[in-house]
Amino acid sequence: MSRVIRAALFQTAWTGDKESMIQVHEQAVRDAAAQGAQVLCFQELFYGPYFCQVQDPAFYEYAEQIPEGPTVRRFQDLARELGIVLVLPMYEEEQPGVLYNTAAVVDADGTYLGKYRKTHIPQVKGFWEKFYFRPGNSGWPVFDTAVGKIGVYICYDRHFPEGWRALGLAGAELVFNPSATSRGLSGYLWQLEQPAAAVANEYFVGAINRVGVEEHGDNEFYGTSYFVDPEAQFVGEPASDKETELVVRDLDMSKLRTVRDRWQFYRDRAPGAYTPLTAP
Repeated sequence: MSRVIRAALFQTAWTGDKESMIQVHEQAVRDAAAQGAQVLCFQELFYGPYFCQVQDPAFYEYAEQIPEGPTVRRFQDLARELGIVLVLPMYEEEQPGVLYNTAAVVDADGTYLGKYRKTHIPQVKGFWEKFYFRPGNSGWPVFDTAVGKIGVYICYDRHFPEGWRALGLAGAELVFNPSATSRGLSGYLWQLEQPAAAVANEYFVGAINRVGVEEHGDNEFYGTSYFVDPEAQFVGEPASDKETELVVRDLDMSKLRTVRDRWQFYRDRAPGAYTPLTAP
């Protein structure tokens, strides 16, 4: 029997301050729910600029406790009101000086389900993330939500196949990859890696990217957020490369069984042969 999830992604430009950015996202949740969306994921570090273009301790002020902080609580109330699952990519302060790039997951009844902390942290020009974040220590949790089993990978993580596979082994049906990705050398990878991960691991992927040029650097974020199915087919067209856009798509989860019965990638894995891959 077919099971369809109506899922959404929201890409937008930096508004200039945290409160107005949160308000833009609150309206996106309402717009998504009005279109029947059951789950929505925001872009990486959704309520702020992508401040990792510079190295400035002033941006530590954007970090909040998760789930005790005000932003998670605010969106828990909204999720409960509208009956929608939310994935909230945020800047997390575990304690002073211990900071993570994190996504909080809130169920459709407002219950906080847990968090994923970004594992792979870049430190290259325009992406000075080690200045702001510790490497994640959450593993790759899969969240049992009102719409099914959801996983999260964050931006630079997508270049590393191991986490994609760990999410699949843990039962993920839909994996979100919230990002802040700019035009340049990695542009062609945006159209390749996530469809390839969807095929190799036999689940749906939702890829989210912000848009615009921000005042803290010259990176131009190119949007083009999309959903892709486990046959590497885009579900509808990717979003604009310049404009704010809410992407709402119907995902036919019966495709998971179809592709897994066809290819049997999980059956034919050879984990005993992979020991050298874990060597430093």
